[in-house]
Amino acid sequence: MSKKQIEECIRASLESYFKDLRGTEPDNMFGMMMGIVEKPLLEVVMQHADQNQSRAAEWLGLNRNTLRKKLLEHKLIK
Repeated sequence: MSKKQIEECIRASLESYFKDLRGTEPDNMFGMMMGIVEKPLLEVVMQHADQNQSRAAEWLGLNRNTLRKKLLEHKLIK
């Protein structure tokens, strides 16, 4: 799947979200989207990095300590 296809999936999901709101104004969409995307992103990257936090942090462009904090927040590690 290309970056463009991922973008299209997100765009379609957002359009569906707005349709489901039926005119109600959304609130804190950025926070909602980051929360929705972050956990599966971390799960998949960690899986492909064989649970190696240093490698995963490099792939994600994060400091290892930042990655560890996010993994703890999402209860992906103890």
